[in-house]
Amino acid sequence: MSSIASLLPHLEERFSHQRLVFWHDPDGDYEEDLDSINLPDVTVVVAANNEYALKYRMLQEEPYDKFLVYRRGSVPPDTGNWLLDLELAYGVFTADRTALLRQHLGLNSASIDSILDGHRTFFRSSKRTDALKSLLSPDDDEDCIQAKMCAVLLNQSEHSLLELTRALLIENAENSNQKYESLREYDLLDFQWRGSATIYGYQSEKPSVDDFVLWMFRQAINGFKSELPGALRNIQLDFASFRNDRRSASSLMVLAKRAAKDLNYASQIQDADISSLAGNDLFEQTEQKVVSALANQVADRTISARDVSEIIRGRQSSIWVDNYRDLYTAIEAASDLLSNLAAIETFEVSSFDAGLQKYQREWFRIDQLYRHFELVTRTTDYSGVLETLRDKIENYYVHKFLFRLGDAWQRQVDAVDTWRSNDLRPQSSFYLDQVEPIIHNGTKKTAVIISDALRYEVADELGTRIRQEDRFDADLSAMLGVLPSYTQLGMAALLPHRTLAHSADGDPVLVDGQRSDGTTNRSKILGQIDGYAIQAEEIMAMSNRELKQLYTEHRVFYIYHNGIDAAGDKASTEQSVFEATDATLDTLVKLVKKLTSANATNIVVTADHGFLFQNSPLADAGYLSSKPEGDDIVVAKRRYVLGRGLKRDSGFKTFEPDQVGLISDLQVHIPKSIHRLRLPGAGSRYVHGGAALQEIVVPVLKINKKRKSDVRKVSVQILPETDKITTGQLVVKLYQSEPTSEKIQPRILRAGLYVGPDLISDQSELIFNQQSHDTRDRYQSVQMLLVRDSEAFNNQIVEFRLEEQIPNTTQWRVYQRAQYMLHRSFSTDFDF
Repeated sequence: MSSIASLLPHLEERFSHQRLVFWHDPDGDYEEDLDSINLPDVTVVVAANNEYALKYRMLQEEPYDKFLVYRRGSVPPDTGNWLLDLELAYGVFTADRTALLRQHLGLNSASIDSILDGHRTFFRSSKRTDALKSLLSPDDDEDCIQAKMCAVLLNQSEHSLLELTRALLIENAENSNQKYESLREYDLLDFQWRGSATIYGYQSEKPSVDDFVLWMFRQAINGFKSELPGALRNIQLDFASFRNDRRSASSLMVLAKRAAKDLNYASQIQDADISSLAGNDLFEQTEQKVVSALANQVADRTISARDVSEIIRGRQSSIWVDNYRDLYTAIEAASDLLSNLAAIETFEVSSFDAGLQKYQREWFRIDQLYRHFELVTRTTDYSGVLETLRDKIENYYVHKFLFRLGDAWQRQVDAVDTWRSNDLRPQSSFYLDQVEPIIHNGTKKTAVIISDALRYEVADELGTRIRQEDRFDADLSAMLGVLPSYTQLGMAALLPHRTLAHSADGDPVLVDGQRSDGTTNRSKILGQIDGYAIQAEEIMAMSNRELKQLYTEHRVFYIYHNGIDAAGDKASTEQSVFEATDATLDTLVKLVKKLTSANATNIVVTADHGFLFQNSPLADAGYLSSKPEGDDIVVAKRRYVLGRGLKRDSGFKTFEPDQVGLISDLQVHIPKSIHRLRLPGAGSRYVHGGAALQEIVVPVLKINKKRKSDVRKVSVQILPETDKITTGQLVVKLYQSEPTSEKIQPRILRAGLYVGPDLISDQSELIFNQQSHDTRDRYQSVQMLLVRDSEAFNNQIVEFRLEEQIPNTTQWRVYQRAQYMLHRSFSTDFDF
C-alpha cells in the first residue's frame, strides 16, 4: 500500500546511524510495496529461509554496505533465528501500521482507527489506498470513510448512496457481480445495506441487488407511499435519477423489464383505462397497453382525434417511447384519416376547378395520412397490434375515399371537352411559367429537380421538411398534369417546347420533333437554352468543387430522380412504394442541400405525374368489365390506352389528341374513376396514367435559401403561483408561449430546485412541442420533490431553474429561473 511512503522517513533516520536495519512485518502488510522503496545506498533483501547466506553477505562479502532486511510471518525462536545476534545488536524496526496509515491518508481523528484496522486487507493494495486517499478529507468520520472505500471498489468518484447504488444497479443489469462481490470480499457489504436501510428504507433479512430492485419497483408502482409521510422520499428521488440520468437510464430499462416479468405487471394493468396510465412509464408494458388500447379505440371510433393527439403527445416523454414512436405515428394518422372522412358527408365537386382546388386544400391530406399509416404497418416490428385498425383503414380509404372521390371527380372529367383548367396552369407550360421568368435576363440560374411520381401529398411533406431546415423556405403550388399521366409524356411536357407529339407507336414523345426519352436526348433539348440534364445519382456523387464548376457552365439544370416510380412500376416491388417514397424524401432533402452548397439559390422540385396506390389487392369492382376496342390499339396500360379508331365505351373517357394538347393521330382512352384495365400479370395496386386527382395534380415546389437564420426554438415561460415553498414539494406552472411549427421548433428543458450549485430536488425533463393555437393546450405543470438535505436551506431563497443542454455537449445552461423562499416546518417529515 502507498503508506510505505510514510515509513521512509523512519527508515532513513535509522540508516543515518546504522548500516543494518531489520524489519519484521508479521502480516505481510507491506510485502507488495517493497519494490517501491528507494533509499540511497541501501539494498533491500528479504529473509526467507536464506538467513545464513544473507548473514555471510552482509558481514563477509559486503561488510561496509547498508542493508534493509525484510522478514514477514513469524520469526524462529531463539537459536533457530540465524539473524538473532544481529537483530539484538541493531534492533528490530516495526511499524504501527494503523497510525502510519492514518497519517498517510491525512486523517486527523484516532477514532477511525478501528475502521482502518478492521479493513486491513483493503489497505494491502497501494492502488486502492491511493485511490481512497484522493477522495478523503481530514475530518471524515467512520461512515464517510467506509462510503469512500465502497466508491473505490465500485470505481466511482462520488461516495453518495445514490452513486454507489447506481454502480451496483448498472452492474446487475449487465448480469455481472464482480463489484458487488468486492464489497463482500473487503467487508463493506453490510455497510452498503445498512445505508440502504437507513436512507432508503429498504429492509431485508437477505439483502441482495436483485431483491432491492424488486423492492424499489414495488415502491414505484405504489407511488412511494408510506405509513410515515416522506419515509420513502430519498428512494423516490434517487429512483428518478437512476431512470433519467444517461449513465444509468439504459440499465434501469433492463432492470425494469426483469421486474415487470417478476411482478407480473402486465396483469395488473390488464383492465386499466388509458386515462389512469397518464404519466405512467414505469414499465414497457404500460406503453404496450396504451398503444393497444388506442389502436382498438380508434378502430372502434370511440375516441376523438383530439383526445388521441393529446394522449400521444403526453407519451412523448416516456422512457420507452423510442420503440413505439412509429406506432403512435400510425395511430394518430389513422385517427385523423377516419376523423376527416367522417366529416365528409359526400364528395361534392361543383366544377372541374373546384375539384382541383379542394384536392390541394383538403383531400390530399387523406392520401398523406394513409401513406403514413401504411408505411409504419410495413416497417414496424410490432405491426400485429395494428391489424384490426389496418383492416378498418384499408376499407375506409379504398371504399369511402378513393372510389367515392373518384366517382365524384369523374363527373367533372366527363363534362370537359378540353383538358384545361382556369385555375391551374398546364404542365406543358412549366418551362415558360416557372423557369423562363428566373433566367430570362441572363443573370440568374435555376435547378429543376424532377422526381418521378412525386405526387402532390408527398411534395407537401417535402416542403415541410425543407422549411424545417435553417434558412430554407419552400412554397408549394400545383399544375394540371398531362393526359395520359405517364412518365414519357410528363417528362416531355416539362422541357422547353412549342409542340408535343406522340410518335407513331406512342413513344417516344417528340418535343418540337425531337426525341425526349432519356437523359441524353433531354440534355440536347435543354442545350438550346444553355441548359443541361443530369441524373440525381451523378450530382450526389460529385464533389462540391465539381458541382460548383458544372453549375457555373449552364443556366438551367434539369436533375432527374427516380425512386418512387422505380419501385411502384414493378410488380415485385409495388408494395414497397411507400418505403421508396420515404427514402425519396430523404434523398431530395440531401439533394437540395447539396445544390445550395454549390451556390444554387433558385430550386424547383416537380414531377412527371402522380399515382394511385392501395395496399390491398384489387377486388373485381376495381377493374373495368370491358376491354378497349378499336381499329388499332397501339398502347394498352392499366390506366390508359392509345390507339386509332377507338370505339366509344361507357367505361372510358375518350379524348382526341388535340383535346389533350398533343399533335398526333392517337386517341386517348382513360378508364373512369380509379378503375384499371384487367391485363395479364401482377402489378395493379400502384398505377398512373389516368385522370384521378392523385395522378394529375402535379406539384411545383419552389425552394429558396435565405441569408439569415430563420429557425428557432419555442419560447417557454415560468408562471409562479406563489413565492414560498411550505411543504416537501412545489408545483410550478409553465407556459409554451407559441405553437411549434416548421420554423419554431420544440424545446427540451430540465427542471430543478437549486441553492447555488446544489440541487435540492429531483430533476424532471420537459418537452414543449405543442402545435395547438389554443393557449389552453400549451400549459403544463411540473412537480418538484425536495430532498431531505434541503432542511439546511430553510428560510433561505432557493431557485427554480429551467436548463437547456448545450448542443453537442453534456453541459447545461440556465434557460429561465424563478426564486422562492423555502419556509417550512421540517417536523412534518416531508409530508406529501
